[in-house]
Amino acid sequence: MIPLRFFCGVSMHGFVMEEKKKKLVIIGGGFGGLNLAKYLDKKKWDVTLVDKQNYHSFAPLFYQVASASLEPAGITFPLRREMRKRRTRGCQYTMGTVSVIDVSRKQILTEFETIPYDTLVIAAGATNNFFGIPGLDQRVYTIKSAPESIRARNAVLYNLERASQCEDEHERRKLLTFAVVGGGPTGVEIAGALGEMKRWTIIRDYPRIKPEEVNVVLYEGTDKLLRTMSEESSKDALKALEQLMVDVRLGKTMKAYEDGVLKFSDGETLETNVVIWTAGITGQPFTMVGTDVKPGPGGRFQVDEFNRVKGLDDVYAIGDISCHVDNRFPRGCPQLAQPAIQQGRTLAKNLNADAPHIPFSYKDKGSMATIGRNRAVVDMGKLHFDGWFAWITWLAVHLVTLLGMRNKFVVLLNWIWNYFGFSTSLRLILKPTPLPKTPVTPPPAVPEPLVPPVK
Repeated sequence: MIPLRFFCGVSMHGFVMEEKKKKLVIIGGGFGGLNLAKYLDKKKWDVTLVDKQNYHSFAPLFYQVASASLEPAGITFPLRREMRKRRTRGCQYTMGTVSVIDVSRKQILTEFETIPYDTLVIAAGATNNFFGIPGLDQRVYTIKSAPESIRARNAVLYNLERASQCEDEHERRKLLTFAVVGGGPTGVEIAGALGEMKRWTIIRDYPRIKPEEVNVVLYEGTDKLLRTMSEESSKDALKALEQLMVDVRLGKTMKAYEDGVLKFSDGETLETNVVIWTAGITGQPFTMVGTDVKPGPGGRFQVDEFNRVKGLDDVYAIGDISCHVDNRFPRGCPQLAQPAIQQGRTLAKNLNADAPHIPFSYKDKGSMATIGRNRAVVDMGKLHFDGWFAWITWLAVHLVTLLGMRNKFVVLLNWIWNYFGFSTSLRLILKPTPLPKTPVTPPPAVPEPLVPPVK
């Protein structure tokens, strides 16, 4: 008797049975992961998206949450709502922090479950890189997520409140000193936002503090700001920050931050309670089981022209955690939103086909950064412009890229209100109340890699 599986999907009545869909798991609901989920063929793939948060965040605007210009809800979007949309309908979302990728068993492990896959796409993005400085992650403020941005906002506002009550000159100076380490786009933007707060907000909301008492210092280890952008953008950003009374110090390599004292390799020190770290990023860490393949420099997985992780079968990487090298980008594509979006869409086309056939090539649509109201810099190919028009361009691009009409409307309304009123209702110190003690689910044990049988 011939087994039914011999017929390869043909039923007893001669009708072709529906082919079993392959299980594709996406780690990360950022720009890359969501765009991949949108454009995958749901008739071919059983798609599961895993993320430690139950929302998608618009990372380029985290600094505005940290500076009390936007509410967190305006730049976040529930992933489960996204799964109901037409393009992503059929995808499943599950919450969990992926700690282990077991390529020998083709499964991933979170603190809650074990998820098998036929094809895996790592789109987990990046996290803060502290360059091995001991204990720095416990002492500085970061703005790589919405919770981190809220924490930074609380720290800035708390210091202003304390300084308005403090009579001790030394302690008051320390409370009113805010240091930003890292002169990339995020560092320039948060320093500019703090500079605007110093120039316009202090005199209105804190009458016992003089604007000149507030000291905003931006440190950059190289000899220019925005080193990935043009020379014109660097000079214009420096000029704009100086107009906002931000003290910019270039060529400063941070050495340590201990007991409220920021130390640099040239011996310079600065006393401050708030250090906002934007100096570097690294790929989200994973424990890899059943393989010798490890992430390369910067915690990024080396990928080929089809975004396949080199040395692994059925495993892809896109976005900040991938390192796609070509002649234009010998160190990998920029860790920005656009490369992740383009990689997600291209990979979807390749996975929908019988075999990968479209090599990825990043189409650079330009770079931009804003430095307070009416000030921004934009590079588009060989074209550079700054000032008010660049600022309007920055606003439009970021508004269009936001998910959800509600988010677009809320953010636009906040921007308009802040622009004409020089005021915001978001300067609130909101600290979460500690959770009650409950039983903690232990994380799953790391499995031993499969050992092939000895022949």
